[in-house]
Amino acid sequence: MEILAFGVQADEKPLIERAFQGHHEVRCLDVFLNEDTALIATGYEVVCTSVNCDLGRRVLQTLAAGGTRMVAQRSTGFNNIDLLVAERLAMTVARVSYYSPHSVAEFAWTLAMAVNRRIVRASTRTRDFDFRLDGLMGRDMHGRTAGILGTGKIGEAFTRIAHGFGMNLLGWDVAENPACLQLGMRYVPKDQLLAESDLVSLHVPLMPETRRLIDADALRTMKDDAILINSSRGGLIDTAALVAELRDGRFTGVGLDVYEAEAGLFFLDKSLEAVGDDTLARLVTFPNVLVTSHQAYYTEDAVGQIIETTLENVLDYRAGRRSENVLVPRS
Repeated sequence: MEILAFGVQADEKPLIERAFQGHHEVRCLDVFLNEDTALIATGYEVVCTSVNCDLGRRVLQTLAAGGTRMVAQRSTGFNNIDLLVAERLAMTVARVSYYSPHSVAEFAWTLAMAVNRRIVRASTRTRDFDFRLDGLMGRDMHGRTAGILGTGKIGEAFTRIAHGFGMNLLGWDVAENPACLQLGMRYVPKDQLLAESDLVSLHVPLMPETRRLIDADALRTMKDDAILINSSRGGLIDTAALVAELRDGRFTGVGLDVYEAEAGLFFLDKSLEAVGDDTLARLVTFPNVLVTSHQAYYTEDAVGQIIETTLENVLDYRAGRRSENVLVPRS
């Protein structure tokens, strides 16, 4: 069987081809699955997708009409897939429920330290042989308070690093993580966490109840000199409200690896085009904001685990097996 993989990055392609060798053939495309590209999948029983692919109703209907019976998503998140439509179309959907939490946690801390210590500005200056320190002053993390919204596997890994810095730990989640409690974390209401934290990092999934979890009211609750980090999902933050707060001179730094309207932008080269997203264009102009293109997961370790699990999901589908990764089972 030949599998069609959409949205494959250049670094991923050899890893995917190597993993599937001896099992199934795989055709890798750098284009993303959407209404314009869905017809390419005609005749492919299995398609492999990334989080920025569009698997809404119209795309799924096109896939089903072309003979696709399984979607193997190469990510933990699946908010881009209409699962109800997939179920009605008798289409199996599986995801990667687990991969290295350290990849995302470590990158979240990379963003935090980069905006705290003004690394991007410093690097730009030294390239121009400007070695002044004006405007580059940061703050010690030791002794300050880290607020972690979401204390699952990634949140726990982020917490362990914060503990290593010697920070006070505040947490918010639907359930307390015993490992975080052992590190000294106190679970508090969200508003208290936002009001008391010097660093706020988001590690919750994007669901209807968490969409725009950080809205205008939440942003106003935060300290004026706080650092805000989001390496989870862009939809967790009301970006227009964030821009308004930044315009008022608030926040020491903001590090965003995700953006709520990133589909059609992230993972693509738009350097020679006029980007029509005024909110994103304004966001990247602030000197205390660092935006990266959804790369927190992008390590050899994590991507390798994602691909291996994706292969297992396809093999399970072919064998009629079901695992914890299955979102819509084979009918």
